[in-house]
Amino acid sequence: MISLPRWLLVSTSLSALCLTVFASAPLRTHAQNSTQTVFPDVEPSYWAQPFIRGLALRNVITGYPDGTYRPEQTIERDEFAAIIRQAFDQEPIRQIESGSVYKDVPTNYWAANAIEQAYQQGFMAGYPGGYFRPRQEVTKVEAIVALTRGLDLTPATSTAPATTAPATIPPTATAPRRQQRAKRPFLFFPLAITSLMQPLMVPPAQAETPPTTTASTTTPQRPASVLISETYKDANQIPQYAVGSVATATQKNIVVNYPNSNVLNPNQPATRAEVAALIYQTLVAQGKVEPIAINTPTYQYIVRTDNTNQNGQ
Repeated sequence: MISLPRWLLVSTSLSALCLTVFASAPLRTHAQNSTQTVFPDVEPSYWAQPFIRGLALRNVITGYPDGTYRPEQTIERDEFAAIIRQAFDQEPIRQIESGSVYKDVPTNYWAANAIEQAYQQGFMAGYPGGYFRPRQEVTKVEAIVALTRGLDLTPATSTAPATTAPATIPPTATAPRRQQRAKRPFLFFPLAITSLMQPLMVPPAQAETPPTTTASTTTPQRPASVLISETYKDANQIPQYAVGSVATATQKNIVVNYPNSNVLNPNQPATRAEVAALIYQTLVAQGKVEPIAINTPTYQYIVRTDNTNQNGQ
């Protein structure tokens, strides 16, 4: 007589528990797939929200274990390599010798595979002595150089003579120079230069720009140094090694500057929001994602050589 009520009590409790679990599951799914904001710390009004949301929906970027994205946090080289790995699917253009590893990147390091891939695809390189410096911050200009060289984006203009080039910041980066030397043999449109954003060869300054602009047809004859000096108020802060890459990225509408579109801040550490914007715009240039709508506030921060000086004042 007593066992029956106990059995019924246990059965009822289990049924209630199952209903609770199934009822709560849709809520978690909805939060993860929200079409308004992917991360709780990236509000719909945040300047880079369309870039972050667009990449998150494509599994290019992810948040932290607590569900946040931390858009204002600066990005480090290991994180940058991991994002590159997710954003682009390219064949390697160089190989790490068997048994060769960076001294500061153990084989069990969380980003070891991404770092190796970023190197092999030509996006990133190590520092003298066999070091990668995975926890070092990535500057904005370093991110731009990595994208343009890793994808072998072809400059639409030639770099101006050294006498007219903007002033450089002396010994900023040994790594970018190493990247340039390593990449030089492959500057002839290799078949697989899309780790970060470009599948095959990029047609001469045409496919990369959204159809709503005419920048690619109005600026090709300008030397790189002239283009950037006319576009950015702080052009004299761009390191010499990066002049051509910045000019190329600018012509292809890859550069995004907040809050002033004509201020690059090239040597400041890039934030996670800025990197998301650069990568998204590179994917736009490749025709892989939809361009940011022209009637959205975010559009004004995308640098365009035909109206840069009018935006973000």
